Amino acid sequence: MSTPKPWSISSWRNKPIKQQPNYPDQKALAEALEQLRALPPLVFSGEILDLRQQIANAAEGRGFVLHGGDCAERFVDCDAQTIVRKLKILLQMSLVLTHAMKKPVVRIGRMAGQFAKPRSSDTETIGDITLPTYRGDLVNDLDFEKSARIPDPQRLLTSYYHSASTLNFTRALLYGGFADLHHPDHWKLKFMAQSPEFERFQEIADRITDAIDFFESLGGMQNHSLNRVEFFTSHEGLHLDYEEAFTSMPPRRDHYFNLGAHFLWIGDRTRQLDGAHIEYFRGIANPIGIKVGPTCSTDDLCRLVETLNPEDEPGKITLITRYGAEKISEYLPKHIEAVQKTGRRVLWSSDPMHGNGSKTSSGLKTRNFNTILSELRQAFEIHTNAGSHLGGVHFELTGNDVTECLGGTEGLTETDLTRSYESGCDPRLNYTQSLEMAFLIADMLRE
Repeated sequence: MSTPKPWSISSWRNKPIKQQPNYPDQKALAEALEQLRALPPLVFSGEILDLRQQIANAAEGRGFVLHGGDCAERFVDCDAQTIVRKLKILLQMSLVLTHAMKKPVVRIGRMAGQFAKPRSSDTETIGDITLPTYRGDLVNDLDFEKSARIPDPQRLLTSYYHSASTLNFTRALLYGGFADLHHPDHWKLKFMAQSPEFERFQEIADRITDAIDFFESLGGMQNHSLNRVEFFTSHEGLHLDYEEAFTSMPPRRDHYFNLGAHFLWIGDRTRQLDGAHIEYFRGIANPIGIKVGPTCSTDDLCRLVETLNPEDEPGKITLITRYGAEKISEYLPKHIEAVQKTGRRVLWSSDPMHGNGSKTSSGLKTRNFNTILSELRQAFEIHTNAGSHLGGVHFELTGNDVTECLGGTEGLTETDLTRSYESGCDPRLNYTQSLEMAFLIADMLRE
């Protein structure tokens, strides 16, 4: 094993970098970052270390990681009902999985910071007009206007305040009894009664309530363990100026932490071994996700794992695979075998969303439920055949009643998509599709 090179918070600045906005006013950027560094952290190092332990448990088969949320958060969606609906669907899904596995489910939301998005092109053209591409609300605005697409440093501070508000409200809900297992029926969404999965969820909720009543009557359960759950936040660590501003060594710790989220991941477009993102991520103690697609060679994958976790610390690395249903059988077995040969400990997670995008005849981006399910089924089978363990799933989803992905028990078709298509970037599973997916995953885990 080679000796790691010296690292500092800003050593990434000496490396080639991709997917960064071009700010026309560098002085305004510096001032915004200085203000950001002076603000309180969003999360605590103890929470981060707790998540790492739970991920380590899941990697060993003693738990499962459910990771989900928006493709890209929007400032306009930072309202109570949107946050409640997102939290409810993740709680419902985790309850279904816990009931099936009889093991803990680790809940990680793509929220309270998922405001930046990598893009395949620096520009976007509509008609005769070409403008800078939308890179998420952290950077610019979705409106197709020249002034809206100019990267604005003040958005870094706006992102902080929206993240803090989302996290504060989420914590208040969870610590205030919102996730009380005595009343899982309270988690229902108001439009859930029309869902084909409603009766299945209600049956599970009733069984759990009956079991709790029974054990409490025997004095065998502690109330505090039933009326709250742990919930962690995550986002793609894309905008490195922003991420650096959250990075520090907390008191009584001997490692640097990014205190802007519990979990961060490196995208498929920014995992270059000699790049700035890998340089930044190798110095922080947070659990790290690596998106792994068809363009990732087995050699690069093994080197990434070693570079980001040279001491092979448990719970540090999650490999989030995203190949596409037609390619997973070609690439996943090779990647599993390569990592197994190194003997290094990782959590394998499947992201069946990102490799399965398509466009409708009208040019609208979408995904097909059955194609997503196909990649997920293959992932479970391939891991089992390889003597490996799929310990998590990663979805872009929402608790809203949107129509962005085709199929599912609702039978959404192309003509349905325009009814309620709200995503500014990639299509998400809606509440019914998400809950249906949870039941199907539960069936796979039982098998």
